[in-house]
Amino acid sequence: MIGVDIVKNERIERALEKFGERFLNRIYTDRELEYCNSHSARIPCLSARWACKEAVLKAFYTEFGVLLRFKEIEVLGDRGRPARVVINREDAEDLLKGRELVVSLSHERDYSVAVAFIR
Repeated sequence: MIGVDIVKNERIERALEKFGERFLNRIYTDRELEYCNSHSARIPCLSARWACKEAVLKAFYTEFGVLLRFKEIEVLGDRGRPARVVINREDAEDLLKGRELVVSLSHERDYSVAVAFIR
């Protein structure tokens, strides 16, 4: 199953300006925030993770009928390597049953996009 999402980086920047830490803590895990805060391009990093969470949410719901929450989806980065996702939910392993969740993220000046694939 495939999920995809695109977000305008300005949208995430406006949410951060309006809601500050409350927005960040509601959407992102500590590890995600630590990773994005270490980048000079913080907003595109946050935006790409938002898009990835949306893409994973869509793929999971379509495949399993399970509606994940944003903080249950953790997008982990490793500079120079593809991002990976951890589903922070007790039944995640049972749901995936040996299947793999693969994601791809990208961003440029104005937009961030992500694709999630369950195979």
